[in-house]
Amino acid sequence: MDLLRWFRLGWAIDVGWDQATRVEARDFCRWLALRDKPTRADVSRRRVASNAVTGKPGPGTKYVTSTRAHSETVLRGFYDFHRDAGTGPIVNPFPLSRERRGGRANAHHNPMEPFGNERMGLYRPRNAQRIPRAIPDELFNRVFAELGSHRDRALIAMWVSTGARAAELLGARCGDADPGQQLVTVIRKGTRALQQVPASPDAFVWLRLYRSGLDQTVPTGRDDPLWWTRRRPFRALTYQNHTLIARNVLVAIRPRARAARRPSCEGMLSGAATTRQPTCACC
Repeated sequence: MDLLRWFRLGWAIDVGWDQATRVEARDFCRWLALRDKPTRADVSRRRVASNAVTGKPGPGTKYVTSTRAHSETVLRGFYDFHRDAGTGPIVNPFPLSRERRGGRANAHHNPMEPFGNERMGLYRPRNAQRIPRAIPDELFNRVFAELGSHRDRALIAMWVSTGARAAELLGARCGDADPGQQLVTVIRKGTRALQQVPASPDAFVWLRLYRSGLDQTVPTGRDDPLWWTRRRPFRALTYQNHTLIARNVLVAIRPRARAARRPSCEGMLSGAATTRQPTCACC
């Protein structure tokens, strides 16, 4: 999408991508900061209020700073590739900042100050340092109280304390959990490398409660999956099951989300309206 926006600007001003200069690059970055995001005709452009629980801001009508910074990085890498391959201009329209282009990185650095980003683009906007978002402790406790099983509580505690991706944690085996060292071994996305990540003591307490309540027919060898469905036939927990667990967490924090229904689970929910938390027969 970043390249498509850049190409469309070039088509509009009749300048090819291989003939663009810093003037067009500067105008593009400025245009991206001023223009409104495109929306469908049937969607009103109203600003959504920020989340009162987590503090996450709602989507606005303009492109946020992180989107513009990502666009600048993509386009600079695009022209660096074509310059090295000899298929594009020899001068990158999206250069690095003048004071960071030449010389040794971190030259004359003051050891009493933190290291800065030495690869800042000339037209790259600076992201503001934001306070990390969080939810109050009472709401976090309510999430655990409203979850329907020790397995879900163990999963949420592991996700929060380890910071691992959902697919990484769901792929863990029984031998990957080390309660003595409070470590969980996961296979990292992309590199496929094994990495031990620390987890909280509470997460292993919930994991122990979940494992003690498993059916005796569920295999628990070192090479067997760590997470299983709760209903027969027992199967290893998948990413599709994780989406329903995450939705249950959303229901616990925002009661208004109870009216929402996931299309993949509509046929599995009990037909009549009920105040119970929706569950899926597959997990």
